[in-house]
Amino acid sequence: PRAGRVPAGHCRVPCVADTNDGAEIFDEGREDISRHALREDGGAPQADVDRCDVPRHVAVIMDGNRRYGRRVHGSAARGHWEGGNALINFVRWCMAERVEILTVYAFSTENWRRSEGEVRVLMSIFIRYFDELRKEALLRGIRVNVLSSTESKLPQDVRDGIHRLTTSTAHCKFFVLNICMSYGGRDEIVGACRSVARAAVCGNLQPEDLTEDDIRSRLLTGLYGIPDPDVLLRTGGDVRISNFLLWQTAYAEMFFLECEWPEITREDLVDVIQRFARKRDRRFGQ
Repeated sequence: PRAGRVPAGHCRVPCVADTNDGAEIFDEGREDISRHALREDGGAPQADVDRCDVPRHVAVIMDGNRRYGRRVHGSAARGHWEGGNALINFVRWCMAERVEILTVYAFSTENWRRSEGEVRVLMSIFIRYFDELRKEALLRGIRVNVLSSTESKLPQDVRDGIHRLTTSTAHCKFFVLNICMSYGGRDEIVGACRSVARAAVCGNLQPEDLTEDDIRSRLLTGLYGIPDPDVLLRTGGDVRISNFLLWQTAYAEMFFLECEWPEITREDLVDVIQRFARKRDRRFGQ
């Protein structure tokens, strides 16, 4: 088993069995703690690098929630909930370090293959989490986008929560948080290709005129005008990108951490930013 760190300062919630509906992980104080955490200012930047050397867009594969929950609490569901706490902290740290855009992999198309009980717990967490995130995003000026390549698979109450979250924060301009949910990179590219094919059938695009921009603009990130990530960070110890932003990460600097997602610290983020800044001479094949 991987050695892990037990994070300090994370709120504790009651244990929940992996097969129930997840209700027991919602204690009354959880929302107040999350709300307070996101309202706190992350303080001055700690990376000590020039603004121009800070990655504008960081993408994260938040891996290790289940393993952490089972190892530390004996409950995978509790690991998922504490992973939500870690995301709140990570958003604050990114804002303090002058990162402008954060894209996180919350639920992949492959995650639908997990047990019915675990998926049900995750959907319950998402519903509650989205409502809390909406309140705090409005206070901090955070625009939240939810990118889904298979949105139709999501339960209606989850889609309703996504709609409330994204429409309520659409005007915010201080920071952008993209949550990839029921998302797969291959599905996203296939969807873009279908859009190109429809344009060609309608006579609006000739095959010989097809460019990368025609594909890029039809990706989910392109629909929101989101630039490609400068950095891809993955926790959990695995060294792969797992069908995440396959097109967009072509030139991203990749960092793989041994810690599981709920254990992520600000020092981890600062180290990634500093390492990125040291290799800032990115030639993109030239």
